[in-house]
Amino acid sequence: MGEMARTISHSGLTSLDLVIRETVKTLENGREQLFAVSENARNECTRLEGSLLEIDRQMAAILEELAEVQANEKEAQTRVAEITGNFELHTEAEIKAAYERAKELQIKSTLLKERYDQLEHKKKELKTSLVRLRETAEKAEGMVSQVGVVMDFIRGNLKDINVRLESLQQRQQMGLQVIRAQEEERKRVAREIHDGPAQSMANVVLRMEFCEKLMDMDPEKVRGELQELKGIVRNTLQDIRKIIFDLRPMALDDLGVVPALKRYIEDFREKNDINIEMTFYGRETRLEPALEIALFRLVQEALHNVVKHANASNVKVVIEMKPEWVKASVEDDGVGFDLEQVLTSHAGTKFGLISMKERIDLLEGEIDIDTRPGRGTKISFLVPVTR
Repeated sequence: MGEMARTISHSGLTSLDLVIRETVKTLENGREQLFAVSENARNECTRLEGSLLEIDRQMAAILEELAEVQANEKEAQTRVAEITGNFELHTEAEIKAAYERAKELQIKSTLLKERYDQLEHKKKELKTSLVRLRETAEKAEGMVSQVGVVMDFIRGNLKDINVRLESLQQRQQMGLQVIRAQEEERKRVAREIHDGPAQSMANVVLRMEFCEKLMDMDPEKVRGELQELKGIVRNTLQDIRKIIFDLRPMALDDLGVVPALKRYIEDFREKNDINIEMTFYGRETRLEPALEIALFRLVQEALHNVVKHANASNVKVVIEMKPEWVKASVEDDGVGFDLEQVLTSHAGTKFGLISMKERIDLLEGEIDIDTRPGRGTKISFLVPVTR
């Protein structure tokens, strides 16, 4: 009877495995399709942005030509007025030429205005299309991210499914916390790449296309454009290096969390023009890699909050390391905030407090936030050390 029960249980779990695998496969296909939609929308956005630049160039050229035509038209009308007042002093050919010249310039002025209005209308339509395409791309990217979260969760459940079924509620909650933390990090990196290097590279492509056109129209301007492009590429390279450092600081692997934080704070102080003092107590020792990166990210997130929200002039970072635990705090003299209001609203996500708390929970540590509007903020946390 027991053997039969185990057979039925194994058969049920095998079927569940097959269902989950098919679900993951379907989600993967859907994710690829959403990614294709996002990429196509982004490519179309780039094309429309190029078209808008071309329309701006044409409109500027029309305005320049229209100003010249209107000046000539004014002169022609003045000439017609002079002839009208003194018909007897002019020949029939002069009178006819003056009227035809004025009429020709008037027609040309009207045509240029119509062309300008057409381009302006087309520009509005393209801008509307560009907004919609960007919304489509962002929605598709959001859905790709959401599908990725679901897939990661489902795949995680494929491992040791028997154990997971025994304590599903607790393990599911822990798994979701891990996935949420991972996904927030992915979103942050994706956002930095999208807002930084991706936009810069799209700009480089457009400027290169402009250089190709200048080669035929005004070769002298190409040198200046290429110099600007060089600056853009140099800045983009710096942004990429910064993102790589944020993903995994090299000093963290080579030297440990304390030297890595010292180097990071020095760089952070220079870039953000803010006074930061770091104090360390205890004996510097290497910790588990996962614990070191977690501590680094916690301090990093707290410093980013100071720059984004605190409007502070001075910051104190204190690290204390003991054999059993590590304690850290980040204190600023900024504007502070209402902690209860922030934690009960969506603002908590903006401040990163929720992700910080979840990271601390995963480490089985403690976090304390002491803040009040107009009184600054102090974030402290303590995590146990496992060796």
